[in-house]
Amino acid sequence: MKNLKNRLRRKKRIRAKVSGTPERPRLSVHRSNSHIYAQLIDDVSGKTLVTTSTLSKSVDASGTKTEQAKKVGEAIAKACLDKGIESVVFDRNGFLYHGRVRALAESAREAGLKF
Repeated sequence: MKNLKNRLRRKKRIRAKVSGTPERPRLSVHRSNSHIYAQLIDDVSGKTLVTTSTLSKSVDASGTKTEQAKKVGEAIAKACLDKGIESVVFDRNGFLYHGRVRALAESAREAGLKF
């Protein structure tokens, strides 16, 4: 329970500074024990533009969790580029920039997203 409170405290601090615009939406990452989710959010209009996760049919959810995170990062970057979005703001959602969150971010950068 303490870890959750700490994460939510970090999330609140991050969200005070990070906001998505139509030109530069927010790439929000959520990590659960078994899956990882990524979505592109325009905070001005309050709409989700693109979403993908290890549960998506477009993502091959085989391999280790870190490998799955890399595949989700590539998939979200491809979907963003298809919509004409090249630059985003990264929101780690209070999770430490380490492990699966870092793997997703780095694979999204390698696939062409700028943040």
